[in-house]
Amino acid sequence: MNDEELLERYVATFPVFDEMVADEFSPPTALQLAVEDTDLYDRKLWKPVRVETPVSQLDEVYAELPTRFPRIFERMLCSYRWAEVDLGTYRLLANPPGPTLGGLLRQMSQAPALWEALIPAGFIQFGKGPDLDYDPVCFDIKTRKQGGDCRIVKIDHEEILCNNRIKVVAELAPSFHQLILQTIERAN
Repeated sequence: MNDEELLERYVATFPVFDEMVADEFSPPTALQLAVEDTDLYDRKLWKPVRVETPVSQLDEVYAELPTRFPRIFERMLCSYRWAEVDLGTYRLLANPPGPTLGGLLRQMSQAPALWEALIPAGFIQFGKGPDLDYDPVCFDIKTRKQGGDCRIVKIDHEEILCNNRIKVVAELAPSFHQLILQTIERAN
């Protein structure tokens, strides 16, 4: 299966794991992506949007990062916009609608203490733990493989905030590609 098909199947798992509600308690991105569909409780829902963003829009993001994202993550960023979504074992940060990818960069750097600790240590946050778990889920760029993919780790946010120390608490997958495959498998 090519990257396009893989990403399509991955994005199709979002409603399997997340209610995808867009109401007054939802983040603004969910409201921006709201559709007419409702759930059993008559709550509005949001859906990811398929878009074609020029790859050059990644330049703004890369100006703030030490390296590029894995190729398949780049493709996803340029092909879809979504609200924060809980995928069971992790949450993806939102990639909000808009003409640029600046919204994603704002999501990534929203917590300055985490941003300032993670980036120099070789970790780029693209998610969080599931539900109310605020531990950053990151690309471990020190483990880049051929093709630019790298291992996916979860880092203890309290260790950063309380002890100014990076502590990897779990490896979620050996690569982002593998994380996608695991997510699709769990959805089935």
